[in-house]
Amino acid sequence: MSIGRITQVVDCRESVGMGKGGGIAQRGTISECRYPDVIVVAMSPGHRHVTKPVCDITSALRKEGAEFSVTTLVLNSGSGVPDDAPSVGGAVLGAFFTLNEREIRQIEQHKVAILHHGNVRSHVVHKVRKILEQCDIAAVVVSQVPIDYEDFAKVGVKTAYVMPPADQIRTKGTVMAIVTGVTRGQTPTRTNIAEVIQAVMKVMRSNKR
Repeated sequence: MSIGRITQVVDCRESVGMGKGGGIAQRGTISECRYPDVIVVAMSPGHRHVTKPVCDITSALRKEGAEFSVTTLVLNSGSGVPDDAPSVGGAVLGAFFTLNEREIRQIEQHKVAILHHGNVRSHVVHKVRKILEQCDIAAVVVSQVPIDYEDFAKVGVKTAYVMPPADQIRTKGTVMAIVTGVTRGQTPTRTNIAEVIQAVMKVMRSNKR
């Protein structure tokens, strides 16, 4: 039982920032928290992959005073799409989306993962699938583009509401909730934040049963 104020340290990076003013966390970094409850997974920073909504979501969750701790992870290779994703609109330029062993261990230490992967539906779907193939965790997907549970089930991702055929399941983890309309590079609206908080709280409560 807690009496009085509860102090939380908000740290969005484990090393110096990059970009203008050092405002974006370095790729391949994680902000540690005392208890590994919720992890917010961000794309690698770059010209087209902006991590802006992630720190806002992390701070809002902590500000709510919810009874869990929040960690932020900026992926080392969070751009592009997985190498086994179908080519959409031509060949993929640059690096493929991958997770390293350290990132997999860091994600699986937590109870819930908030996955933020931008504004291209096919990229979001296949990045989430790649993460949940390797990480056994409940996920809340946050994106700008409209997306639904059927989009994930079609590529073998388990979801809370639509399941792929048993012989086509490819993931250990499960998409438990989806929040769309979160514009990358901009501060999320209060409605966006409320949706994310409600989704995380619901998943956390179900994990306690």
